[in-house]
Amino acid sequence: QANKAGADEALMLDPHGFVATCNSVNFFIVREGEVWTPRGAYLMRGITRTNVMALCRELGATLRECDFYLTQVYGADEAFVTGTFAGILPVVEVDGRTIGDGQRGQRTHQLQQLYTAMVEADVAGGREGAWEDQ
Repeated sequence: QANKAGADEALMLDPHGFVATCNSVNFFIVREGEVWTPRGAYLMRGITRTNVMALCRELGATLRECDFYLTQVYGADEAFVTGTFAGILPVVEVDGRTIGDGQRGQRTHQLQQLYTAMVEADVAGGREGAWEDQ
């Protein structure tokens, strides 16, 4: 379905109809300032997902690991995906429906900046350690 629709990713539902995961990234929505991500047995518990959840806590943002339906995605203020190669990318459309105002949202932007800084600090630390070993 996603391929026919020209989508970059497929949003998959669990057997109970709740949003579960995507093909290769983890999915998040923002509703009324809260960051939601699926819980349950049908998602990938990725490293980037875990790091983004920690960043949400650092920000003091309400983070919910919860079951939610596709209709709740359609009504989200923002949506984004996380992955090892992708980092954090905004989702502006699902099933032909615009998410929020169709642009990267404020919380997504904020998390992108924090995640980039975290990765840069980790890489810099890794390089320092490599230089110290020589």
